[in-house]
Amino acid sequence: MFKFLNKKNSKDNENNGNENLLVKSASLFIHAAKIDQSYTEKERQIIKKALIKLGANESKINEILTKAESYEENSNQILDFTREIKNNADENFKIKLVETLWSIIYSDKESDMYEANLMRRLSGLLYLDNKIVGDIKEKIKKDFKK
Repeated sequence: MFKFLNKKNSKDNENNGNENLLVKSASLFIHAAKIDQSYTEKERQIIKKALIKLGANESKINEILTKAESYEENSNQILDFTREIKNNADENFKIKLVETLWSIIYSDKESDMYEANLMRRLSGLLYLDNKIVGDIKEKIKKDFKK
């Protein structure tokens, strides 16, 4: 019986950890969307699609976004978002995260200096190679110019 409870608690902890990781990721997406003073519905849709790609349950997307919007609103630094991601996400997750961030940034067809600065800081905070982040940027930029 105790083994069953331990497995159940372990699974609950894993689900809570995944949800927390998704909330922090969504908070980072929202932060990137707001950095140019414009958080559009197009950016919100990109965020929703990204959360599903990152493993979110479709039925929980709005709940995750609500938590993330509140978290982003009440946070004063990106370290709050990146710490969880850095410590608990694998490189594949981080690459998908960066792809989404660049998609949000280029959803209005341009990147300003604040958005570029954010991405430079994030590549360091998430321990991602600048070349990888740059290659992703060029790929996304090319996709949005089509």
